[in-house]
Amino acid sequence: MERKVYPSDLSDKEWEILKSYVPEPLQGGRPSEHSRREIVNGILYVLRTGCGWAYLPHDFPPWKTVYDYFRQWKRAGVWEKANASLTQRSRLAQGREATPSLAIVDSQSVQTTEKGG
Repeated sequence: MERKVYPSDLSDKEWEILKSYVPEPLQGGRPSEHSRREIVNGILYVLRTGCGWAYLPHDFPPWKTVYDYFRQWKRAGVWEKANASLTQRSRLAQGREATPSLAIVDSQSVQTTEKGG
């Protein structure tokens, strides 16, 4: 079934880059009902729109499936690894060092009274 294309969906080029970070289905057992790309598209829809998981449109895989994969991959560090690697790739493409050599930290001071409470 063809589904509606959402602005949050990955392009073919974006998916080609990102798919190497997304774990393949485990061997054995029941075959996957939903493609990894559709699961990632569901995750991106929720993250980009800010809707609750249960409000994921019905033309994506079931929200519980999408949420379970998001949590599983988060615990496995998939998103951190992908973000770090893609950031380095972007910096190199811009002709910069792969990792920043300088960081700026900004803090805000909050004035409090001398007397606590």
